[in-house]
Amino acid sequence: MDYQPTTILSEVDKGLQKHDKEVLFATKREGDWVDIGKEEFQEKVRHFALGLYELGVRRGDRVSLHSENSAEWLICDQAILSIGAVDVPIYLTQPGKQIQYILENAEVKVHIVSTDKLWKDTRSRIEKVENIEAVISILGTEQKEVMSFEDILEKGARRNEEDPGLIERLKSEVDPDDLATFIYTSGTTGAPKGVMLTHWNIASNLLASLERVPFGDDVQEDQRMLSYLPLSHVFERLITYLYIRLGYPIYYIEEVDQIRDDFEYVKPYYLATVPRLLEKIHTGIKVRGQDMSGLKKQLYYWAINRAEEYDPEHPPTGLAALKHKIADKLVYSKIRALFGGKLLGVVSGGAALSPTLFRFMNALGIICLQGYGLTETSPVLSVHDKDHMRVGSAGLPLSNVNIKIAEDGEILAKGPNIMKGYYRNEEKTKEVFNEDGWLKTGDVGKLEDHYLFITDRKKSVFKLSTGKYIAPQIIENRLIESGFIEQAMVVGYKRKFCAALLVPNYENIEKRLKGRGESISKEPSKEPKVRKLIQREVDKVNKNLSPWETVKKFVLLKDPFTIESGELTPTLKVKRPQVKEHYEEEINSMYEEEEEE
Repeated sequence: MDYQPTTILSEVDKGLQKHDKEVLFATKREGDWVDIGKEEFQEKVRHFALGLYELGVRRGDRVSLHSENSAEWLICDQAILSIGAVDVPIYLTQPGKQIQYILENAEVKVHIVSTDKLWKDTRSRIEKVENIEAVISILGTEQKEVMSFEDILEKGARRNEEDPGLIERLKSEVDPDDLATFIYTSGTTGAPKGVMLTHWNIASNLLASLERVPFGDDVQEDQRMLSYLPLSHVFERLITYLYIRLGYPIYYIEEVDQIRDDFEYVKPYYLATVPRLLEKIHTGIKVRGQDMSGLKKQLYYWAINRAEEYDPEHPPTGLAALKHKIADKLVYSKIRALFGGKLLGVVSGGAALSPTLFRFMNALGIICLQGYGLTETSPVLSVHDKDHMRVGSAGLPLSNVNIKIAEDGEILAKGPNIMKGYYRNEEKTKEVFNEDGWLKTGDVGKLEDHYLFITDRKKSVFKLSTGKYIAPQIIENRLIESGFIEQAMVVGYKRKFCAALLVPNYENIEKRLKGRGESISKEPSKEPKVRKLIQREVDKVNKNLSPWETVKKFVLLKDPFTIESGELTPTLKVKRPQVKEHYEEEINSMYEEEEEE
């Protein structure tokens, strides 16, 4: 579809005009929910924008935003954009060294933090950044060098009284081609790169994505959207703009560990997620059956196994449909209740969703869509809709996005959502575009019947010494489908066979052993019975792999890969080079016999 260029501000304003619910945003803080309505939100955006203007922030200036998800995050975001400035979101989990690099590289003028604690944690780094002229704390401050959110609102309110038409004049000057944000990709290798996205990059992606959502703008009173992914990630940010555009209230949770309680309170209608949360939920549901016995247990696992084989593209008919209804009545309906009972669906992005999980969620009666994209593409390139769902695919390309496959299998993309480049990094910008202007995604895949299938990251695919190519992510996704394997990384570059570093789910293993009257020691990674259990899970995966893909050996790790250890990006992607370096000894131990030959 051919959309006319517009701005993020214009699309958000359209949504706010039709929003008629009492709550626009709700933010959970220290266990309590804090609501904000449309009028209060609009007033604070106006005043905060003019407060920034009073600080000297002008069109094109950069303002960084280091905060948890909240209504205030959106107030800051819309205020920054309203005066033509560029916002630079920063992950809460971003290391201090990277934060300093981002603030210097982006030439940030004003830095916004959520709390004094966050300021203190990063202060030693930020005070070295000479281009920062002011620091603002959203939730108040006792630091002399930090201004409070309320101070800025008051400055803006005074300026609004003096010149009530100023904010509308400033907003009217914002052009679709103006830069809206620099989003620094943490990446799995190298220093962060500042992805430059314009208003039209994001707005065009928003409009095309609206065609795919399984709901419309006829918002009912009890339909609430739940948000837990960081707004500093472009996926959640786009989804938030989409919810606002359609008129839905959004509830920002506090801790993902408490999401079950939040499901019960919010009773969400929809949410965006990454596979990791669904994997944990899936594992929890499967393990739950271990506490049952007799016929009840048999029926439970009969229903679960049916769900893992469900095909949403070809739903069951006849006798199979009847069996599905029975499974739904006895099991699936009770699982849906765990999500609050009103969940229409979820969209998964950020990483590949396993076919088993895709089948399972849709079988439960929850519309589970999978999307694919990059920060550099604002972010969506392809996504399912409820009438076009193919197992294993990342859906169909958006209507205003062109995708093709290069000779070497790399996915190439063109469209109004493609970034302007990496800020102050012409070399990397040239590297990521081919001679015809197509963005090189770095992912390997294929198009079948217009559906896009992702194989792996181009840099992750490796060749064994036998000449066979391995796409490790496919194998890893199958391994972590086990309720007893939390994380997995497959290795084998220039080796004779594949091996794996595995992080067991020790909690679930302990439950299984306890059911047998056994226990595990304080060092379960070294226990033969734990290894035996994991070996069975690996064997199950190996049965469905080509001989050269099978995992011949594995090492059980005591500790999981984490952001803090440098082994995961803020979006929970594994940094393979770092993991290989950290566990070089363990990896080499799996190939000792090979080296002796």
